[in-house]
Parts: sequence; structure tokens; C-alpha cells
Amino acid sequence: MPPYLAGRGDEEAQFKKLLAQTEILENLVLTGLRGVGKTVLLETFKPLAMREGWLWVGTDLTETVSVSEANLALRIITDLAVVTSAFSLKAGEQVGLGFGAESSEIVQRVSYGFLMKMYEEQPGLVSDKLKAVLEFVWGLVRQTDRKGIVFAYDEAQNLSDNAQKEQFPLSLLLDVFQSIQRKGVPFMLALTGLPTLFPKLVDARTFAERMFRVVSLQQLAHPDTIDAITKPIKEANCPISFSPESVQSIAALSGGYPYFIQFICREVYDIWIQRLGSTDNLSIPIVEITRKLDTDFFAGRWAKATDRQRELMWVISILDNCDYEFSVQEIVSKSGAVLDKPFTSSHANQILSTLASAGLIYKNRHGKYMFAVPLMSDFVRRQADSGASAPMAVG
Repeated sequence: MPPYLAGRGDEEAQFKKLLAQTEILENLVLTGLRGVGKTVLLETFKPLAMREGWLWVGTDLTETVSVSEANLALRIITDLAVVTSAFSLKAGEQVGLGFGAESSEIVQRVSYGFLMKMYEEQPGLVSDKLKAVLEFVWGLVRQTDRKGIVFAYDEAQNLSDNAQKEQFPLSLLLDVFQSIQRKGVPFMLALTGLPTLFPKLVDARTFAERMFRVVSLQQLAHPDTIDAITKPIKEANCPISFSPESVQSIAALSGGYPYFIQFICREVYDIWIQRLGSTDNLSIPIVEITRKLDTDFFAGRWAKATDRQRELMWVISILDNCDYEFSVQEIVSKSGAVLDKPFTSSHANQILSTLASAGLIYKNRHGKYMFAVPLMSDFVRRQADSGASAPMAVG
């Protein structure tokens, strides 16, 4: 977690409005490129929600959850058990809450085992079983002073349906929460993920367009970037400080992305603190930090790409709009001007699809593409300049 969260006041205000709902009509989708601070912001929402009287459960969604609907149900019940384990039922209370016959036990803790037993004994489909468990849990929560539960899931773009295997965990999630919310159960979804997340939700269930408020995170504005660099040092009374020139250098190198700001500032601080008291003039070691950032952040993703895929990314990196949206036609046109073996539209589409699966590219709903990793175009150009993946340029 960063010591100071800069420039996210508007997003926090939007989340507070969602928490103020008496009936859940909107859930949260928090999207943005990697390094923009989605996970950090979600973590700051947790204490905010708890102060407003909500319980909070959740975790990262891995590809394993998408294997089956049962896996998704297991994930949700596992997360729920963290908060329900604080509840206990006396003998006979299960009847009033819709859980089978009267228990002979004096006290029954609402543990993971309890919830799973209840889930397994419910009739119907996975969705019916999960709804029954969620409604049962609300019956417990409503007896407290808690307003409801926020189900917060990071990396939610990993969740998807698989029609070939007749497994629809993403659709199940949407169906179940829409159903219980219509019954007045205040269980809210807070999903974070890459910009592909919301289109996936809408493709799975068209009603998802009305079910979510989408908050898209961008890089920080310049004043917020400056605050993110300078305020942590000021507030901690650090023995070193950055000159205005150093601050501007860090801001430019980071592109305003919170992850890069934190990475660069940490590196600079670690270097400077070791030279505290030295008579040497301290400067930002831009070349060394850039090389370390390339190794730590970009290299693993770059290693996934084939030579031809890297060539296509190089073509993208020299487009004027490489850091924004670009089209297949722009890639094809530019490749014809700079490569001995240019790309056709079909080949470019095929490679872009593969790169999207690898998390390097994403396609938005308007038929345009973007790098899924911030500042990736700069890295690709550096690789080409170093000869690590020299493009087959014309003439």
C-alpha cells in the first residue's frame, strides 16, 4: 500500500454513494490498465465500507474459479465463512431460517462446514443452492447492526463462461446477485479488472449494463503525480527530499501511473539514503532505474511473445497513437511502410487475439485495441533499439 493515495477522491465519492443505497440497484466495476492502482484503491475501500457499517469479503479471482459453476459457488462460500464463523445458532433456530429440521445441538457455529452442508442439501441447480445460502446468511446479518456485505473480487476479468463444457460461472454470478438484490438482500459486488471486464459482463448477461456503475481509472493528473511523489516524504519527515527537478524527472518517467511512481521513488530513495552525507550531487539514475523496471515489470510479459508477435508490437509502438487506441488497419498500413514482410488484416487480427490472451493487448467494444500494460510502447521501442528484437525494416 502506498503511504499516500493521490488523486482518487472522485472514485472514493462514487463508492460512498453506492454504499448509501438502501436497495442495491448498482454494483461497482473498477477497471483500468495494470499499474493504475485498482487493487490499492479496492483495499482502501475496505475500511471505508466497514466504517459505513458493511461487512467485507473477497479475494483474487483466478482462472480456477472459471472451471465450473461449482468452483465459483465454493469460492463465494469460502469467503462468506470468514464472516459467518462469528455467528452461532441455538437449537431450533435453523428451522426459522430455512435450514432443515430442528437441530439437537445446543449451539451450532456457522462455519464453512455448516454452509457447505447447507449448500449440498439444497435442491435444484448450483444457482438455487447458492441463493439459498446467501439468503440464509442475510437472515443472520440482518439481526446485527451491519447494513450488508460487500463481495470484493480483484482480477475479475479472469472469470468467464465456457459454453463447450456447459459451465457458466460468470453468468451464474450475475444471475445470483441480481436475483437476491431484487429480493432486497443488500449484498453488493465490487469487481476490479482490466478494461476487458465490463464488456465480458455485458456479453454474459445484457442486464449487466444496468447492474454496474463503471469507474475507469486513468493515470494521475500532473498535480496529483507531484503529490504522490512529494507528500509521503514530507509527512514522514524523511532525511532526504527531492529537488523540483528530481520530482519532474520522476513524474515524467512514471507517466503518472501509481505503480511506476512508487517503484521509481523507492529505487531513488534506496540509492540516496545510502549516500546520505555524501558531498556528491545526487541525481536520478534514470538509465539504471529504467533497466530495473524493464526487468521487473515488462520482461516477464515480453517473454511470452514470439518473434512475429514482438514485430507486430514494434509496429504498434511506432504509431502516433500507440499509447491510446489503434486499429488493425493502422497496424497493417504502418507495417507495409516499415517491414519487409508486412502483416495482412487476418494475420494481424490473429496475433492481436493471441496477445490479448497473454494479457499484453486488449480490445474494447468499439473494435479498437490498446496495450494492456502502461508504457509498454516505450519498452518495446527500447528493446528494438537495443537489438533484442530487431524489426525486419524495409530498406
